Amino acid sequence: MLKPGELTAVCSRLRRLAPGHDLTAVIVCAFDHRTRMLPFIFADTRMAPAGVRAIGSALLQSGIDKVRIVLQQWNRFFKPSRMRLDGRIPDLFLVSSMGLHSDEAMKLIRDARTIPPDQRPLIIAGGPHAVYQPYEMFCDDPANPNGPDVAVTGEEFVLLSMLEVLLSLRARGESMRSVFLRARDSGMLDDIPGLVYPRGSRDGVAEELLDTGIQRLVGDLDELPDPVLGYRLLEPPGRGKGLASQAVAPGRVRYLSPISSLVLTFGCKFACPYCPIPAYNQRQHRVKSSGRIAQDMYRLNKEFGLRYFFGADDNFFNNHARTLEIIQTLASVEFDGVPLRRNARWYSEVTVHDTLQMKDHLKLAHKAGCRALWLGVEDLTATLVNKGQTVEKTKEAFGRLRDAGICPMPMMMHYDAQPLYSRGSDRGLLNQVNILRKSGAASMQVLMITPSAGTKLLEQTYLDGSVFSRVGGAAVLPHMFDGNHVVASNSARPWQKQLNLLIGYLFFYNPVCFIKTLLRRDKTSHKAAGMQLVGMVGLIYTIRGTIGWLARLIFGRIERLSKPPVSRIPMRSLDGQPASHGTEIVPVVKVNPAVRLRLPPSRRQPAAV
Repeated sequence: MLKPGELTAVCSRLRRLAPGHDLTAVIVCAFDHRTRMLPFIFADTRMAPAGVRAIGSALLQSGIDKVRIVLQQWNRFFKPSRMRLDGRIPDLFLVSSMGLHSDEAMKLIRDARTIPPDQRPLIIAGGPHAVYQPYEMFCDDPANPNGPDVAVTGEEFVLLSMLEVLLSLRARGESMRSVFLRARDSGMLDDIPGLVYPRGSRDGVAEELLDTGIQRLVGDLDELPDPVLGYRLLEPPGRGKGLASQAVAPGRVRYLSPISSLVLTFGCKFACPYCPIPAYNQRQHRVKSSGRIAQDMYRLNKEFGLRYFFGADDNFFNNHARTLEIIQTLASVEFDGVPLRRNARWYSEVTVHDTLQMKDHLKLAHKAGCRALWLGVEDLTATLVNKGQTVEKTKEAFGRLRDAGICPMPMMMHYDAQPLYSRGSDRGLLNQVNILRKSGAASMQVLMITPSAGTKLLEQTYLDGSVFSRVGGAAVLPHMFDGNHVVASNSARPWQKQLNLLIGYLFFYNPVCFIKTLLRRDKTSHKAAGMQLVGMVGLIYTIRGTIGWLARLIFGRIERLSKPPVSRIPMRSLDGQPASHGTEIVPVVKVNPAVRLRLPPSRRQPAAV
């Protein structure tokens, strides 16, 4: 963990350095439009992601004020080679991507690399894909060079620490890419955990990857940059390949992104084997203070008119005492003589177990502005994973939420051993969907359990031969690891699992359920009816996006992988040991003494044998 105040301090130091460099930066959120289906359809384009906004806010708060954030959700034809900011090619080009969207991220990086080397910006990769699989962002093929200059495998502090070193070394008129190469080769970046960068004699071809280690996390989320800043940097939607002359006007923000993702807490007490969250947070639970959360909501509402906030949480009810403090503040605080709860409606993610622990405070949560909670139910019978949920406990939790006026939004997982329907038990998928529907679920998420980087299940799933490489001659592509496509299964008929997902959705989202929900008399029925309409339209997108894959699973030959993904490029830590972000144990190599000799004495490390 970082020491208290370290993030604030690096921002302060950068504010003193940045004015002398007149930097420009473009940040792109990579997005593959083939992922547009349930359960995220519509929200995916109506909620500007928190990650790229956080980086933009951090740069702006650090004195780098010429920044633009491009969302491929809104600007799918954007070309980095055509970008001009302040009349020039930016100094920094940053790409943030999830694994699902990595194909688009690599296309963006490839296009940026067509800019002549003497004018090319420093290309920085970040986001979840860089955190969990940074080696996939680099290339070792001389016939097809590609890749960023550096991958940031951490949060804002890692990026800002690197920029502080670069600006301290930068000569007048020198490009940021040039100073990065100097700093990299002289070892000046070695003391910044959270970086992965390539070495090689040819531009875009990595002969080896160096990993500076696991990032340190900011413990007090009050130190995070002001989220208001990021919204001032958004590129307007358009079909052009370059950048608009101005960012989105403040008055348009609430129409383009009516839902505001907002960091409230990080971390979860559970350690589900399919989830990378606990390891990413290093088993820590990190929170913002209740006062800071209220200030963030108030300022976002005042400046942009934003009223709907989705808490980017792993488990909002994880720490009951801290949660109670937050909702008490949100229920009582006033700004300009007006209670915040009149202008703020918020939503978050919780578990059934923790919801019941907070059952006496749910009405207070509603008073504080909470209108819906997404619950990680996964499997009602706890066959897949046990987080304290049972059928009866789930029914009770849903009833308590509805009585308080909060919509329960269950998230389910389908898996090989789960039948579509079961007689005399609740194990079947339709059995469980029916229970949740009758218990008042306002929406439904049903996804196939899929191997995910950073989880305990990843390696064994590949070693068991569960993961497909090709189906009917078509390769399994990154965007298919979305839970909507069955890409890993040991079932003799995996197409049935694919069909089960669609049947599960159709069983929940249909005109009959819409009418029944509309006629239901409780505090959440009208909101649930609205979600039925959204779900029915979203189901059309989902069927259209997966029907071809279903046909391949039925008629095509399935080819499987026998080992987990590994780095094609040798990867090591700075002392020659296996890399923290590496994928396998590699022989320890002797560190190149030519590199080490250029380090200042305080940074030298003994060569590994």
